[in-house]
Amino acid sequence: MTPSGGTLPSSFRWSSSGALIAPKPDSAHNIAGIKDPSVVYYNGRYHVFASTAQSAGYGLEYLNFTDWSQAGSATQYYLDRSPIGGGYRAAPEVFYFAPQKLWYLIYQTGNASYSTNPDISNPNGWSAPKNFYSGMPSIIQQNIGNGYWVDMWVICDGATCYLFSSDDNGHLYRSQTSLADFPNGMSQPVIALQDANRNNVFEASNVYRVAGQNQYLLIVEAIGSRGRYFRSWTSSSIAGSWTPLAASESNPFAGVANVTFPAGAWTTDISHGEMVRTQVDQTLTISPCRMQYLYQGRDPNSGGDYNALPWRLGLLTQTDSTC
Repeated sequence: MTPSGGTLPSSFRWSSSGALIAPKPDSAHNIAGIKDPSVVYYNGRYHVFASTAQSAGYGLEYLNFTDWSQAGSATQYYLDRSPIGGGYRAAPEVFYFAPQKLWYLIYQTGNASYSTNPDISNPNGWSAPKNFYSGMPSIIQQNIGNGYWVDMWVICDGATCYLFSSDDNGHLYRSQTSLADFPNGMSQPVIALQDANRNNVFEASNVYRVAGQNQYLLIVEAIGSRGRYFRSWTSSSIAGSWTPLAASESNPFAGVANVTFPAGAWTTDISHGEMVRTQVDQTLTISPCRMQYLYQGRDPNSGGDYNALPWRLGLLTQTDSTC
């Protein structure tokens, strides 16, 4: 159960672990980075899905463990060996869709795609990809500029399921379908949030329901002067207008301005990740108390081909919880 009580603060403080999860290349997967994690805590285990990155492209992987101290030694299962298959797959999001008693994995393939699985712990149980759209929606084509259509994210309330996506060009999009029709019938997107500076609303959105509050939390990755960081907003409805919460580089949701590194700073990027969810269903409900966030970071001295950067996964733990 996700505890209720407590409220989101107007500013956040976090303590970061060191790099907990690194790539485990094999003869078929010459992986340089592990990125874009999604995580749920279910049946006594952490279940992590992530992108694998190399200069040749992206794939998906899965691992599980009972304690964060075991994360680095956990077996990494490459999901191209499942019916998800090979080719471009990246930026996963996992949740349990209670109406169908199925786990959903949402990810990007050049389209917004999904697979289902009755057993989250079985990496070979995922279905072949299906798409939410017939192709790139026209509103995205019109606004994407030199960006990329990325980072799909699904959240549902009691009646409707919403699909968010980004374009690396200052726009966050939102589509919807009824809870009963999901995953079918996704509407043409509308712009949910935008900024004339593409770096301010870049990618990697997460939307959560805040337990015990009539409130939703939106976070979006931005590019700042000192690295990647997250801005945040709140709203009383998923389809509503978003009010800034901690939304600047100096007062971010999470960034180098408000993260400490007791074991030594290993990254200046607090980048694409996911809140650790203990309530795993499609409502994406989180407690505002003692939050933890799994994120990607990298050696700040690394450079070169973006797909070949040495991304690793670390864990933020909130240190200024009000509850």
